[in-house]
Amino acid sequence: MIDTTIFQDKTAVYYTLGCKLNFSETSTIGKVLKDAGIRTIRKGERADICVVNTCSVTEMADKKCRQAIHRLVKQHPDAFVVVTGCYAQLKPEYVADIEGVDIVLGAEQKKDLLQYLGDLQKHEKGEAYASSTKDILTFSPSCSRGDRTRYFLKVQDGCNYMCSYCTIPFARGRSRNGTIASMVEQAQKASFEGGKEIVLTGVNIGDFGRSTNENFFDLVKALDQVEGIERYRISSIEPNLLTDEIIEYVSHSHSFMPHFHIPLQSGSDEVLKLMRRRYDTALFAEKVKKIKQIMPDAFIGVDVIVGTRGETDEYFEQAYRFLEGLDISQLHVFSYSERPGTQALNIDYVVSPEVRHQRSQKLLALSDEKTKSFYAKRIGETKTILLEKPKLSALMHGFTENYIRVEIENAPNLENHLVKVCLGDFNEDKTALKGTITE
Repeated sequence: MIDTTIFQDKTAVYYTLGCKLNFSETSTIGKVLKDAGIRTIRKGERADICVVNTCSVTEMADKKCRQAIHRLVKQHPDAFVVVTGCYAQLKPEYVADIEGVDIVLGAEQKKDLLQYLGDLQKHEKGEAYASSTKDILTFSPSCSRGDRTRYFLKVQDGCNYMCSYCTIPFARGRSRNGTIASMVEQAQKASFEGGKEIVLTGVNIGDFGRSTNENFFDLVKALDQVEGIERYRISSIEPNLLTDEIIEYVSHSHSFMPHFHIPLQSGSDEVLKLMRRRYDTALFAEKVKKIKQIMPDAFIGVDVIVGTRGETDEYFEQAYRFLEGLDISQLHVFSYSERPGTQALNIDYVVSPEVRHQRSQKLLALSDEKTKSFYAKRIGETKTILLEKPKLSALMHGFTENYIRVEIENAPNLENHLVKVCLGDFNEDKTALKGTITE
């Protein structure tokens, strides 16, 4: 048993980098510490504990992690500093050597963070605790909202895909998950707490069920029956795992929204082969076509990486033309980053940083064009939005069923309420449509 009396009236600050899964896990860590008597700092306070949950998807992500650690150590000089997450798993000893860091926890250890805090006395030198990739076996549940309106339910962790550019399998281990029954139980708890919307998160969520002999489609059907949850969103699902039966089910589901996020990574079949992806552009195009045939209003977001090794000018132009012709709503564009230990380093053709940037800007412009077009076609329609927690502003925002961001006049009493709005013109910076409550 951990003696939590030493934690009473202690304060903590949390800093998260990276994906929605990381934010969900940080929120769960925060809840564990709160239950032990540790509260989140208030404005102007110095923390007794700093928790940094890191990302390592790119070299820039690594740099941001180091900057965040240095900044927090400077802001909270006497705090006990804990670093966890993907960067911590991949470079534990390096992170432990950063001045001010006390402990580094890998993927298998972060669920037990509380027991590593000891008496909160700072260490002369950081200590690293990280299992090897093959020993990352535990699925740690997480369903949290933190300071958000939406809940994030972690349904799966790890990945068995070994894409040539990616370090995530090394950082998070093999694919694993909790049971459908446990996921339903967490969704029911979120509903009991007043949650209206849940985002399903994971590393490769379409692979759900590998460790429990279940499957993602059955999870979707089970969650759809949970009373009180009005909306689910599938955060990201591989195109080869997005089955027609899932698409068809979402089209008539009570609570799964017409909103899909599908990683493509490249619109060139030759580059997809170099990436060791498990599909081609024909399959991807067929998935988009299927969604749009039965859900014309559906929002489709697509992940794309530019400048990978092997992406010649010709292959990029192929990719651009393919994306240009897809009926999609948004691109999430990432510039390729060399990751140590990945198979991509064996590919000879290297794209310069300058060309990567140019290609990124070209795709971002295409994305902006597609998003604005998607929004503009919905002006004048009546949709339902879930109003999110207001900031210190005269405006609130929420998202429609099909993920259009809507701004309305601030109405704090409507936070976490579903309201019908008439969609008006774009706001000043073109990031949302103005909405008027109709009932």
